[in-house]
Amino acid sequence: MSLSPEYSAAGYLFCREDAADILFSGEDASIIRHPPSPSSYLPPYSPPSDEIIIGELIDVEASFMPNQVYLHRLRDFENDFTNRDKSINWIFKVHAHYQFRPVTALLSVNYFDRFLSCSSSLPPAGWPFHLLSVACLSLAVKMEEPRIPNLLDLQIFDPGFVFESRSVQRMELRILTQLNWRLRSVTPFDYLHYFLSRLPESSSDPKPGSETRFFRASQFILTTTRVFDFLRFAPSTIAAAAVLCCAGVAYDGYPQPLPCFHDRMDKEMVRSCHRLMKAHVDDTGHGDEAAPPSSPVGVLDAATAHASSDARSENAGSSSTTTQAGQPRRKRLRSSAANVPAG
Repeated sequence: MSLSPEYSAAGYLFCREDAADILFSGEDASIIRHPPSPSSYLPPYSPPSDEIIIGELIDVEASFMPNQVYLHRLRDFENDFTNRDKSINWIFKVHAHYQFRPVTALLSVNYFDRFLSCSSSLPPAGWPFHLLSVACLSLAVKMEEPRIPNLLDLQIFDPGFVFESRSVQRMELRILTQLNWRLRSVTPFDYLHYFLSRLPESSSDPKPGSETRFFRASQFILTTTRVFDFLRFAPSTIAAAAVLCCAGVAYDGYPQPLPCFHDRMDKEMVRSCHRLMKAHVDDTGHGDEAAPPSSPVGVLDAATAHASSDARSENAGSSSTTTQAGQPRRKRLRSSAANVPAG
């Protein structure tokens, strides 16, 4: 029994016009259209306002943050803090070398922290941490960059270990599984343009141009990635604090509706983040005036320079006791079960 034309495969290739809509008169064919339906009088679709979009981002941003237990582990165990710091420094160096977008660095660190926060214990120092760093950077590059280096080419700056591509890919799959494939993280950069637009023109920013403000706010955001105390703040909170710092006006100096930039934000958390960011800037000198870069890459270059100066100051006491040795031997770890640290 054959299918009727209505259900045949070919039937789906034909438009089912109403015969009453078409009138043939001799060789001329004209289409007589019925009066429009009431639905055609509906107003055209209008996209949601920026304020609604920002509110939706605030609703979901907590699900892209590491948990607080991870923050306590970094605070209580110095080795875990040191390993994280080394991993982030390496990510920033490679990021600056390939001139990736600033958000790529932020996503790399976000994947790194979220993955470790989901683990019952942190991996030991050495190749497990570096394999995780390579995989997180690789995933972020695939999410944001139009040109993606080879996985072997990504492993530069003498990391001590060079992993085969299949080993890195296996680690990427572990990260994807642990993060439930949710890589489109909400970052402070998602709020930056909107929050900058809410700044009053009377702010004391000596260079009120939008390009300069964006550059300076981006510097504040990127340099906070190494300070684990900022892990307790939501991306919107960090973005608001960065905008306040780049504007050069004290938190209490803004009119009442503006300090949090959105009525869904916690004003006290913004106040606390702003104070911590100000203290960090005063201690490290990251708030010095600088000209905006010619491209977004310059934002990361500046942040990397600051990170390097921080690392030098933190390690000044220990560097004198370090013995001189030859360059570490680069080790190739072949694909095996031991290549991926146990969860």
